[in-house]
Amino acid sequence: MRSRTVITITASAALVLLMVLLPLLNISIPGVFPGPTYTPGTLQLLAYAMLIAALALSYHLLFGLAGMLSFGHALFFAAGAYGLGIVLRNFSPSWLPAGATFVVAILITVLIGFVLATLVGSVSLRVTGISFAMVTLAFAQAGSVVVRRNPGGQTGGEEGLTLDVSHVPDALVGVLNTRNLYWLALAVLVTVYLVVLWVEKSRAGHVVAATRENELRVRVIGIRPYFVRLLIFGIAGALAALAGAAFLLLQSGVSPRVATPDFTLTLLVIVVLGGVGLRWGAVLGAIVYTLLDQRLTALAGSQFIAGLPDLLRIPLSQPLFILGTLFILVVLFLPGGLAGLTKRTGRPHRPSRRGRERMLEVEEL
Repeated sequence: MRSRTVITITASAALVLLMVLLPLLNISIPGVFPGPTYTPGTLQLLAYAMLIAALALSYHLLFGLAGMLSFGHALFFAAGAYGLGIVLRNFSPSWLPAGATFVVAILITVLIGFVLATLVGSVSLRVTGISFAMVTLAFAQAGSVVVRRNPGGQTGGEEGLTLDVSHVPDALVGVLNTRNLYWLALAVLVTVYLVVLWVEKSRAGHVVAATRENELRVRVIGIRPYFVRLLIFGIAGALAALAGAAFLLLQSGVSPRVATPDFTLTLLVIVVLGGVGLRWGAVLGAIVYTLLDQRLTALAGSQFIAGLPDLLRIPLSQPLFILGTLFILVVLFLPGGLAGLTKRTGRPHRPSRRGRERMLEVEEL
């Protein structure tokens, strides 16, 4: 067991090191990257994929670990993106240097995500199952309306919000600094991954995992799962806000699309595609989905697709059709997701056994 842990840590460290060095290398993968890995276009795409992976990891805490199907997680991502933009525009104390103002704005944004998630969770967690999903959907719809209606002229309405760079470090502004933004996105992904790992290994993580399997038994042994779930909900919201803040810096702006429930449905597809309950599944699913979503648009408009008969050309010219077909195939033939390929053992009751192990760990705690 210890040797397996050492191998996992070594492989993870080697992968992170490779990702750190990637902007310094000249690697071209035609059809996947728009150019060599040192070019701004490829770095922008990879940074975007890593931020979506960080967001998917935060959703993994809710859906994969705690078993809470939320349709409103995009609300906290939007709170991070819009929150940082609004804070940078209105928060400029003269007693703080520019660099410190930026760091404080990031911390305030993460705190906003945590507080908002705690408030939403305090109401939503009063119910369970489909009722919980519908309540989170209602909050997401309300947030989307607030963003689009542009109260006080802060969100930019349908046009979105543009980043105010007056308090942003010069190293994070402009196309020439895409490499720095890439490293920032990588740092956010690693941070979110480590926090998610810590939460899963903590007592709170064991409790919500056991509650997912058998809530009644958790209550019988004297634990109140509501407050633990609320804590997990708040942490997931804070991590989503952090990813949203980095997204604003990467894109130099944000549009109302990130506040819609459809964006949360995309997260659900990503987590299922990568593998429900697996941290690496959320990361792998996000990267694969983002690369496909970006590159299938180019494929749909290619001469090859245009030359096909109408029966094939019409559906294949729609990237969402191809993504939807891929999702259906994964659900049908890879129930463990892409990351689950390495964990398939042919034992259908493994999740239940894992749940019993979690329950025993909670009882020992």
